[in-house]
Amino acid sequence: MNRIVLDISKVFGFIPEKQIYDRAKEAESANAALENATGKGNDFLGWLHLPSSITKAALDDIQKTASDLRSRCEVVVIIGIGGSYLGAKAVIDALSGAFDNLSNKKPVIVYAGNQIGEDYLHELSEYLNGKSFGIINISKSGTTTEPALAFRLLRMQLEKAVGIAEAQKRIVAITDKARGALRTLATQERYKTYVIPDDVGGRYSVLTPVGLLPIAVAGIDIRQLVAGAVEMEKSTGTNVPFAENRAAIYAAVRNELYKQGKKIEILANFNPKLHYLSEWWKQLYGESEGKENKGIFTASVDLTTDLHSMGQWIQEGERTIFETVLSIAQPCYTVEVPKDEANLDGLNYLAGKRVDYVNKMAELGTQQAHVAGGVPNIRIEIPELNEFYIGQLLYFFERACGISGYLLGVNPFDQPGVEAYKKNMFALLKKP
Repeated sequence: MNRIVLDISKVFGFIPEKQIYDRAKEAESANAALENATGKGNDFLGWLHLPSSITKAALDDIQKTASDLRSRCEVVVIIGIGGSYLGAKAVIDALSGAFDNLSNKKPVIVYAGNQIGEDYLHELSEYLNGKSFGIINISKSGTTTEPALAFRLLRMQLEKAVGIAEAQKRIVAITDKARGALRTLATQERYKTYVIPDDVGGRYSVLTPVGLLPIAVAGIDIRQLVAGAVEMEKSTGTNVPFAENRAAIYAAVRNELYKQGKKIEILANFNPKLHYLSEWWKQLYGESEGKENKGIFTASVDLTTDLHSMGQWIQEGERTIFETVLSIAQPCYTVEVPKDEANLDGLNYLAGKRVDYVNKMAELGTQQAHVAGGVPNIRIEIPELNEFYIGQLLYFFERACGISGYLLGVNPFDQPGVEAYKKNMFALLKKP
């Protein structure tokens, strides 16, 4: 069975290999703190063995709800913010056709409640007029401003268009099991509901119904996604020695680089389908580690696109960065460069070669240039873009994030700083 591969060989010119492996005991202790629930935030470890605990019956139920929405709706709106939508969007974008939403493939997946944009909400409402649409509303409390505002507007639009009885069949609520405004409304309106587990924070929730239901609605195989996560759960546990534990190694390497003054980690990809995987990763690590005046700043670039902009800064800017590259070993399709007799663009030297070969040489050339320019480079190779390997990648990053947070000495499962803007906003809005 293939697995994602972690290559740290290009950091050894910046940190001695021995120095990384000297941290084995610390990384193993951090992993054990996760396993034994003895570290900070241990009441939010429900994600740790989530993949292996998901039952066939639970997946069947999610798939049944997804099939019902798919049969009823031309468009499904996913309402949520932060971890309530980023994980689902990351997977859906990675595994869907780039132009699916412009084709006749149904349902079209759109998003709301992840910002407060009046023009966006107006344009979304106009787009939905005359279309058969449904809503998946994801909120533990039901009162978070961004999703609550979007849901109020879209629920009323749906009820006006199809009536309350039909709207009840097209709305799914993913929320707290017993408390909160959305739970109360869902009970009153008899919406189909799923529970956000109390011990799983939003940014770790992609393998709960928060992520699995939207992903299933998009027609993606959630069983294979979970199977990949289960494999990674097994191969990153405390029974796996440090030298073979990819999550522990990644966590140790990034913390050693941080100690050496590398304060920014740039997640780079060479496949545009991974853009929102990077956005999900930024939230996971930024919200988990950025506290107590500590933490690596998480950034991302889409290559080769950003080599023509941010590439300059990466190559010659302040040497406070390191780079983690997501590489896809085998693309889904084959496209060869054709021969052109006129050869005005000078590309005939590539005739007969795959476009992916050109991309891989750009990737290798970029790595060589950045390492030579003083940027340590970590490489994560994904065998191909499918559900199984994306499931592996999601859990790999989650486990590594928990270990990394403990190595840093922070609680990787809370987010007290997120509340600061809300307090000010509510005061300015004169919220009672």
